[in-house]
Amino acid sequence: MESNATMPDVQSSSDSRQVAIERVGVKDVIYPMVLRTPSGGTQATVATISMYVSLPHTQKGTHMSRFLEVLNEHKCSPITPEMIPGITKQIRERLEAEEAHFEATFTYFIEKKAPVTGAPGLMNYEVTFECTSNSHEDFIMGVSAPATSLCPCSKEISAYGAHNQRCRIEAKVRTDAPVWIEELVTMLEGSASHPVYAVLKRPDEKFVTEKAFENPKFVEDIVRDLAMTLDGEDRITWYQINSENFESIHSHNAYARITRDKSQG
Repeated sequence: MESNATMPDVQSSSDSRQVAIERVGVKDVIYPMVLRTPSGGTQATVATISMYVSLPHTQKGTHMSRFLEVLNEHKCSPITPEMIPGITKQIRERLEAEEAHFEATFTYFIEKKAPVTGAPGLMNYEVTFECTSNSHEDFIMGVSAPATSLCPCSKEISAYGAHNQRCRIEAKVRTDAPVWIEELVTMLEGSASHPVYAVLKRPDEKFVTEKAFENPKFVEDIVRDLAMTLDGEDRITWYQINSENFESIHSHNAYARITRDKSQG
């Protein structure tokens, strides 16, 4: 049987089209991940991972198997967030690329008690870790949270209540010191009319409904309030935030986004 040393390396051959590719690699790799929690414990989850490198105009293809080799060199054990910058750098070096990208998306659970009865329930949040490696490693954490928004205009003009809807608030942040997922979730939920819960009894439903009614917010209010919260958090150096309100009386959704690099003043 012909050995790998004598087999032709088609991917490394030259390409006559002279067209560079920004990102080429593998998508939707399912892999275990473990995260530390503020209480001192850990939470195991399953991440969907994508890994890419830039490809110069002179090279025909990249070596797809090397992405998985790097990922599985950790003795096939779960990865942690702290390992991601090193893995991304290793991908860039192993594939001899100018730039490498690593993305991991997973579900993170936080126990949340109902506001009146204290009934416990697990809330699920979507979290994303993104890392880019070139001359240095750039790490971004993204968290999205569902919440309630109540329309100020509807409340003002209606004789009977106001229309409210669920919204999805998302923040991507760069930090210069650790920020817990739980902390970012609290910031996201605090910018809405009111948080949502996994378990609510009737006293809780009454409380949540009335509190949202007392705190109406447009989608613009949500992102502006969140921006002010993030501006006041010194550990966060850059953010991109958005809110999508799933309108209950319209066939469209409302959306707003803010991006700010705090290091630029």
